[in-house]
Amino acid sequence: MKQPLRLTVNSQVYEVIADTRHTLLDVLRDILYLTGTKEGCGNGNCGACTVLMHGRNVLSCLVLACEAADQEILTVEGLAQDGVLHPLQEAFIEHGGLQCGICTPGFLMSAKALLDRNPHPTEHEIRLNIAGNLCRCTGYDKIVRAIQAVAAEK
Repeated sequence: MKQPLRLTVNSQVYEVIADTRHTLLDVLRDILYLTGTKEGCGNGNCGACTVLMHGRNVLSCLVLACEAADQEILTVEGLAQDGVLHPLQEAFIEHGGLQCGICTPGFLMSAKALLDRNPHPTEHEIRLNIAGNLCRCTGYDKIVRAIQAVAAEK
């Protein structure tokens, strides 16, 4: 069954028709063509599909699209402003916190949620916050260093 949904994604309002079984990830990627959010596992174990809903990180593969109706959604595409990368994006590049890129959007969004809540987290707090995000390429030290670098600038 299909239903109309009104979503606000990256400060833009969208009116879509989605199947009631569609996840937020399905709508972002397949209807809105915002493909920065990645599907890693499809069952909430890897964190690659992390987006922010009202400032809180959520796994978009586990959120039904209807649950996201009338919510403020921020995806990795919404981090850069006017063609300028977000400081977290810059830091991930500078510190080598990315390799293949599948997990990177999820890490960026989890890190943004953390820094918005706690601008000066300890290394332990950073590691706890990103524990739901899995990376098979970089190891976590470079990712943690990138987040620490942004926190140090705040």
